Amino acid sequence: MRFYISVRARLGLALAFSSLASVGLFVVGAISNHSGTFAYLNWNLFLAWVPLVFTLWLEKVLRDNLWSSWRALILTILWLGFLPNTFYMISDFIHVQDVQRVDLLYDVVMFSSFIFNGVILGFVSLFLVHKELLKRLSKRVGTLLVALILLACSFAIYLGRDLRWNTWDVLINPASVLFDVSDPVINPRAHPQTFSTTLSFFVLLGSLYIVAWHIARNLRHQQNNA
Repeated sequence: MRFYISVRARLGLALAFSSLASVGLFVVGAISNHSGTFAYLNWNLFLAWVPLVFTLWLEKVLRDNLWSSWRALILTILWLGFLPNTFYMISDFIHVQDVQRVDLLYDVVMFSSFIFNGVILGFVSLFLVHKELLKRLSKRVGTLLVALILLACSFAIYLGRDLRWNTWDVLINPASVLFDVSDPVINPRAHPQTFSTTLSFFVLLGSLYIVAWHIARNLRHQQNNA
């Protein structure tokens, strides 16, 4: 009897394998340099898996419940809270030359591996939520919501990289987070870096997601016609 693996399961295995490859590159680099300097990349990659877990859970809940149900709303909030972690990894490139290492090019490859996996995990998660939105909303509204989500993620990258806030700070220190979120809106001229960082990441993520969306849609169309 032939063992069947679904397309989604194969994608999950591929993502897991690619993530393990990133961890392997880190281990080899740590041994070569006798240092675990970039160990935080493993933690960041773990956080990048969290939104996908929430997405799959949300999909399951939405099969039998409205999106306005308390379970779906909680999962959506959690997903939105952790999704920026996937794209935040792009900013980790600034650490490549933090310390003197044996092989800078190897470190670039290692960072690229971690960042690629983080972004792909984020896009897969967003793609699945996007599909759920299109089941309930028009294409225009669904696209607008996805754009707003990417804009929020871009702003969250600024909060994380420049102001050093984390996802859990929303619960631990909400007043300070609220101030840092609202102050650029109230005093935009005093925060030019906020808008330049947010806009640049939004353009990057938006353009990449458009390509990823069309690739996924074309592959699905070809599969259905096969």
